[in-house]
Amino acid sequence: MRALIIGVFSTLLLGTGAAQAGWQDDASPFDQQRLARLEEAKAKGLSEAAAGPDMGTIHAVLDPAADPASAGALAGSWRCRTIKLGGMTPDVVYSWFRCRISDRGAGLYFEKISGSQRVAGRLYANDAGGYVLLGATSVKGEPQHHYSGSGASVGASATPDDAVGLLEATGHGSARIEFPYPVQESTFDVIELKR
Repeated sequence: MRALIIGVFSTLLLGTGAAQAGWQDDASPFDQQRLARLEEAKAKGLSEAAAGPDMGTIHAVLDPAADPASAGALAGSWRCRTIKLGGMTPDVVYSWFRCRISDRGAGLYFEKISGSQRVAGRLYANDAGGYVLLGATSVKGEPQHHYSGSGASVGASATPDDAVGLLEATGHGSARIEFPYPVQESTFDVIELKR
């Protein structure tokens, strides 16, 4: 009987620890480094895009200071657009699409649900504020891809579709997700979110 009680107690403790695991427990070392270099990626992307025609729009999205946001304030439907800086082109500002943040019991989950390029993944509360997104990109018509974490192909630091970013509220009814050093195309991406 005592062994059964100890086993149940141990299982409860392990289950609680897993439910409260931080993003660092699930992120690959490569992605932890990308997030640590967010400000560097943003500065480099802005520098590479400096001559582009969309700098007013880009600064309007990137300049507002981050505000604290509760899970309840973030949950729901959003209009969203992706902005890519540096890399293959100086800058690209896409049209508006639809995104959603939902509570799936184990925490918040982000999805870009329209447009040809999609991204989805789990949001983890970040000690420094905001939420860390560990997700993956996919193309319309494909099954939703999942973050590979430490499961990237042997010898690879990431899969081409891994997406890691920082979500912050930027005012009433607005937020952004910043993606440092995406695996493909650009130096820095941001998804602007509006209610």
